[in-house]
Amino acid sequence: QVQLIESGGGLVQAGGSLRLSCTASGRTFSHYAMGWFRQAPGKEREFVATISWSGENTYYADSVKGRFTISRDYAGNTMYLQMNSLKPEDTAVYYCAADALSPLATMKQGRYDCWGQGTQVTVSS
Repeated sequence: QVQLIESGGGLVQAGGSLRLSCTASGRTFSHYAMGWFRQAPGKEREFVATISWSGENTYYADSVKGRFTISRDYAGNTMYLQMNSLKPEDTAVYYCAADALSPLATMKQGRYDCWGQGTQVTVSS
């Protein structure tokens, strides 16, 4: 079983940047697709970005395309989400997730079977 721990959240002004990290422990995650999701207050959890096991394929939600970059470091068993040009509407709890059964990147929440505890990102206007 893989355990995922997010870090890097915080409070930032609009236009600023943050980098979220998701570190996996328990098993190597090199063959897993990974993803980032977020949940704002009063809203359902939504897809943000996903990366295939090889790192060759990435997909983004339209709302973050061009501002966020997903990447992964196999040596450190860590996935990242670089967030630039942050907006108040990016405020949410951000979750990382792993699809232990497939190496293919996917936007479908139901495919992910391992989730982190979440990290809060707050963007002030």
